Order: sequence, then C-alpha cells, then structure tokens
Amino acid sequence: MKVFWAPKGGAALEGVNSLIYMRIILIGPPGAGKGTQAEKLAACKNVPRITTGDLFRRAVQEKTALGLRVQNYLEKGALVPDEVVLGLMSERMSQSDCKAGFVLDGFPRTLGQATGLEKWMEKNGLRFDAVIALEIPDDEAVVRISGRRQCGACGAAYHVNFQPPKNAGVCDKCGGSLLQRKDDEEGTIRHRLQVYAEETAPLIRFYDRAGFLKKVDGLKNPDVVFQAICSLIK
Repeated sequence: MKVFWAPKGGAALEGVNSLIYMRIILIGPPGAGKGTQAEKLAACKNVPRITTGDLFRRAVQEKTALGLRVQNYLEKGALVPDEVVLGLMSERMSQSDCKAGFVLDGFPRTLGQATGLEKWMEKNGLRFDAVIALEIPDDEAVVRISGRRQCGACGAAYHVNFQPPKNAGVCDKCGGSLLQRKDDEEGTIRHRLQVYAEETAPLIRFYDRAGFLKKVDGLKNPDVVFQAICSLIK
C-alpha cells in the first residue's frame, strides 16, 4: 500500500488507514466544478470539504460585521482580503474533524493566501499531497454559472439547462420562486473570471514550481473528471 501522507519530520502512516490522511487543494476558475469534485473527494477520503464560500455565506446570514463586509465583496465579484480569508480558514482547519485531512475547495485564491497557508502548514507540521487545477474555457464558465437558480423559500438548487424545474421559475419541492443570485449574473461572472486571471491563475505557476500541481480537463463528464483526479493522487 502506498504512503499518502506523513506528519512533517515524522514516520509515515502505512496500510489502509493511511488513506484517510489526505490534504488536497482544488483550484480553477468559477464554474470549473470544484465544488462537485471536492464533495466527491471528501466523501471518498472521509475528510471534510472546506470552502471559503460556505464560511462567507454563514457570516453573511448571521449578519455579523465580517458578514456585511464579505457580502459587499461577493456582490461585486471581488476577492475578500487575504487576511480575512486566512483567519477564517486557519480557524476552520484547526478544528478536530480536520485532523485526518481535508479538501480545500477554491482556497487559496491568491499568492498571498498561498504563502499564508504554506506558513500555517509548516507551523503545524503538515504538507499537501496534491494541488488539482480544473481547467475550462471562460464561455463555458458563463453558461454553467449564469444558468444557476435557487429557490427563495427552501433553498433548492436548479439549472436552467442542466437541471431545470418542471415549471420554469417555480421550485418543484415547495412551489417557491426561483431566483438568480446577484453574483451569478453574466456581468459579475465576467468580472470574476477577470479577477481569477489576474489574481488566482498565478497560483498555477506557484504550485507547478513547487512540484504539487496536477491539471485536469474540467469539460468532461463529472464522473470522468473524478476518476482522472483519483488517478493522480494514488
């Protein structure tokens, strides 16, 4: 059995139990399928999926001072400042359910975040197994994201092309109205893609030089993409 992870400076964990020790980063442009693949990986490896989006939305829903600040950035399609993101993520990765590993979905997004994460990992005697970069064209990202709809009442998710409701604009589950989030509008998406190209894409070079980066074609069927990812982290 291959060794997948070991505490820095410590003995490697071998055998079947070593499979649960897995720390992976998934990066890629908006709409690349990071969330889908992160959920699959987290379930497969029995580790939590950690996403800044979930942490941000919780803060926004609770209407904390941080939540209101985060909401302003999200609605503009801009990146939340690195120090805010690093603080939230460090706190989450320190929780007990992350001891066996985790899958980071869309984090880090900037070189500053990557550097901060690297320091946090070193401080805690940890290292990553792989950085998976999902790749899709910008036009495909726009189609995928702009078609998303969510029920304003129960939160059920739909897509006008890939998972449409039985009746346009109406939730199948509760009859509520389906809404498009402001950050899913085409103008905001285009801006997010521009921000990604300017701020996040350099991470490809950063992790490539470090020897961690592995690229996967995100245009393929989600199951095919997942199998490709699994083949790269064996």
